Amino acid sequence: MTTPTAHLINGQIVSCPQARLQDVYNPATGAVSGKVELASQATVEAAIAAAEAAFPAWRDTIPVKRARILARFQRLLEERADEICAAITAEHGKVTDDARGELQRGIENVEFATYIPELLKGEHSKNVGPRIDSWSEFQPLGVVAGITPFNFPAMVPLWMFPAALACGNTFVLKPSERDPRAALLIGQIALEAGVPPGVLNVVNGDKEAVDTLLTDKRVQAVSFVGSTPIAEYIYATASANGKRVQALGGAKNHAVIMPDADLDNAVSALMGAAYGSCGERCMAISVAVAVGNEVADALVAKLSTTLASLKVGPGTEASAEMGPLISKPHFEKVRGYVDAGVAEGATLVVDGRTLKVAGHEQGYFLGGTLFDHVTPEMSIYKDEIFGPVLCVVRAHSLQEAMDLIDAHEYGNGTCIFTRDGEAARYFTDLIKVGMVGVNVPLPVPVAYHSFGGWKRSLFGDLSAYGPDAVRFYTRRKTISQRWPTGGVRETAQFAFPA
Repeated sequence: MTTPTAHLINGQIVSCPQARLQDVYNPATGAVSGKVELASQATVEAAIAAAEAAFPAWRDTIPVKRARILARFQRLLEERADEICAAITAEHGKVTDDARGELQRGIENVEFATYIPELLKGEHSKNVGPRIDSWSEFQPLGVVAGITPFNFPAMVPLWMFPAALACGNTFVLKPSERDPRAALLIGQIALEAGVPPGVLNVVNGDKEAVDTLLTDKRVQAVSFVGSTPIAEYIYATASANGKRVQALGGAKNHAVIMPDADLDNAVSALMGAAYGSCGERCMAISVAVAVGNEVADALVAKLSTTLASLKVGPGTEASAEMGPLISKPHFEKVRGYVDAGVAEGATLVVDGRTLKVAGHEQGYFLGGTLFDHVTPEMSIYKDEIFGPVLCVVRAHSLQEAMDLIDAHEYGNGTCIFTRDGEAARYFTDLIKVGMVGVNVPLPVPVAYHSFGGWKRSLFGDLSAYGPDAVRFYTRRKTISQRWPTGGVRETAQFAFPA
């Protein structure tokens, strides 16, 4: 058995002899592949203390020097991409190409953070009053923290800490304990790039570690990505402790298929969006809303035919298009939703429960699953399943489809497939969802825009990464300055200055 994955604190790998340990699994085999230490409150407090001690010097490091360190970090991530992706596949199970795509989207956020000298420029106005100048600047918060999910063990940490560090903050990262190795490796690479000890710390753990970050008064802000119930808890607890909070929650993303859509392209897009990464994406399309029964019938027929050729296998297998689910409990949860859909009266067109992967019978593999005639009161429609399950809902008009989407508690992402510019404009203008695609199934913004949903998909005022990240990780300070001239002695003014 390999040495348990430990923690990165003040530039050193820190292992605690009496630490609680948790098994880490290879999802493709179901076998234990390693262990991870679960940090105690004291261990997390040590990481916070290291970040607090490192903050003054890092804050005072000029932005262009911080940017150059991040540029070296970007180059090292690119050079060591194979190593990072192998860790993702081994512990998460996603296929290698998907792991590469995840890492690349994370690297793009590092690149954005290297623009920080420009992004931190404030506003300046001369002579706002007699010999009075006024300007604003953006100052770092101090120690900030990020709590990241299992489904993107490299990308989501890279959404957070590069921008925070670029702004002059120090960071404590708590990655998912289910697949911790990629985040720890990325933290070590940041040290190699020149990030000073204590500026970036990585602690592995469970609720004890999370609660310490949420309640410790030295932590000024918390960013979180995960399920909505936990996001609500994170937001409420951290806010009650005086922290700035950004908590991204769950999703139930709909794709509207219009009668004029290019159906072949729509099916290809839906296959990747619904079944890519085994459906374990907060931007996965899990509901296809077909406008008109003819469209629905044709869509279901094409999807079921295409699903028959979906290649499912371990992520290390070059031909695999979809890997396993992350864990046995999650596998059983998703399988339970398929059972529930059948019991609730949906039509099970393709049943992924029958899948067996030769040589990996103990792995957490569930085949691509397709339901038709799904209705809004069913649990498979209401809940975020987070697995390879696509539900087809039938609507009579675009407005009916939009009303369905708007009525759902989540508002993370959505898309429409159409050739009609008027329909697309109407949809994008009026739909109550934070990220919208037109003939784009996964409308994930590029690194120089920001990522965030509406309704119960986001708690907090600012979205993740991009321009919003600079605002989230800084405080605006506005300075007004006057230098009287001529040695004139001024009299007191009792009226409010105008």
